[in-house]
Amino acid sequence: MAEQEKKRRRAGGRAGNTRRTSKDVIQQLPWTQPVNTDAPTEPLGPEGVEAIHNGAMRILEEIGIEFLNEEALDLFRQIGVKVDGTNVKMDRDFVMEMVAKVPSSFTLTPRNPEKTITIGGRNIVFGNVSSPPNYMDLTTGKVPGTREQARTLLKLTQYFNCIHFAGGYPVEPVDIHASVRHLDMLYDKLTLTDKVMHAYSLGKERVEDVMEMVKIASGLSEEEFQATPRMYTNINSTSPLKHDEPMIDGCLRCVRRGQAVFVTPFTLAGAMAPVTMSGAVAQSIAEALAAIALFQWVAPGSACVLGTFTSNVDMKSGAPAFGTPEYIRATQMTGQMARYYGLPLRSSGSCAANVPDGQAMWETTASLWAAVQSQTNTVYHAAGWLEGGLIASPEKFVMDCEVLNQFIRYFDPALTATTEADIAVDAIGEVGGDGHFFGIQHTQDRYETAFYQPFLSDWRNYEGWHIAGGIWTAERAHHMWKEIVASFEEPPMDAAVREELAEFVKRRKAEGGAPTDF
Repeated sequence: MAEQEKKRRRAGGRAGNTRRTSKDVIQQLPWTQPVNTDAPTEPLGPEGVEAIHNGAMRILEEIGIEFLNEEALDLFRQIGVKVDGTNVKMDRDFVMEMVAKVPSSFTLTPRNPEKTITIGGRNIVFGNVSSPPNYMDLTTGKVPGTREQARTLLKLTQYFNCIHFAGGYPVEPVDIHASVRHLDMLYDKLTLTDKVMHAYSLGKERVEDVMEMVKIASGLSEEEFQATPRMYTNINSTSPLKHDEPMIDGCLRCVRRGQAVFVTPFTLAGAMAPVTMSGAVAQSIAEALAAIALFQWVAPGSACVLGTFTSNVDMKSGAPAFGTPEYIRATQMTGQMARYYGLPLRSSGSCAANVPDGQAMWETTASLWAAVQSQTNTVYHAAGWLEGGLIASPEKFVMDCEVLNQFIRYFDPALTATTEADIAVDAIGEVGGDGHFFGIQHTQDRYETAFYQPFLSDWRNYEGWHIAGGIWTAERAHHMWKEIVASFEEPPMDAAVREELAEFVKRRKAEGGAPTDF
């Protein structure tokens, strides 16, 4: 008995501890980074690609982009492009020379090197919902976000293998003052997850603090930190045709220290961009390339990603719409342009639905198919997004992860294997024309792994479903996330590292964190 007790303790358990762990809640696919083997959907012919490229270049040359960052304006003056107040016009030859310096792929290495991801090529990775101000589940309804709710969503981010990176705060914790919010949230992100981290470019203190905390969590020297990207920031241009002060500042700080930047114009056709989708895409390309060109001049070869967030508005209300035919086509067209420039691509899993219902899932699934068809490399907001990005929902998170797992299975090379055993002529001959395949050895050898097994979908007929309680999908997801969170186990972290992180947070809070205007 004593020897059994020692074995339990060495394994991290306790005598008599039969508590179910989060690993036991569902059977999910193992951690993997899927490779998109499908040919991209290309709605534009060669002349269409050239037309959008020429349109973007004309915007840069003839109209210009507003940069509201003084350092950026000084840098542009050094480069020798036309600067008139805050308006910057740049020659297409300069832009293309700079864009050519961007690596077509790069890695992001978190504190757990086993969760390293590759951005670029045919790789595709999925991230959690990021930055909604509100939270909603089937118990609370829609409420302002809190730290505890953000921690709940971070636990789901860590638990699901189909989520490859931790984006921005999964819900904005408005119960923490904005001056120190980033410190508490990064501490939670780094201790509750071991996946790739994100920094908001909202003032130098926030970006610099995140980079220091990532260094601490990974036990890195500054030289090691700068040797390869360990985290990233994502910025949105202020469409139409503006880049603001803090976001450009944050990106400059990141590229100078070897970290990755994603530049994602938020162009809503009919409101912040032309009502025509090719015009909206051309504007989006111009806004993104203007910033990427600057970053490449400052740090040649730095990791940059072209982001697309081009959709349309409801012309009756002005509200954003997502997962629309226009969104799909804009994403596909931007994918063509990304390949034209040799740039990695970011898009999103988005919807306009207000609750985790049928609309939420068909719009999100349409957005995800657009990501696949455009050969997107990084999918933001792939799980948990509602109300056009104003709500984060754990039920929706679980429902989306079911879909993401199906996409990952869809890319499994086993589904398209063509060995002799896969063609299965002998098995077909064994069954002939009057038997079935259930009992033959070919099936018995493969039945456990032959097909995708859902963890949330209910494949019983109506009578079986009804007898079992008739639970609708969102309610099943509600019970599931509750059980995952209740049994969650944090990923390992050295006690000394955890203490150093906590001390950093304590010191920076004492120093005031980041300045705010309230």
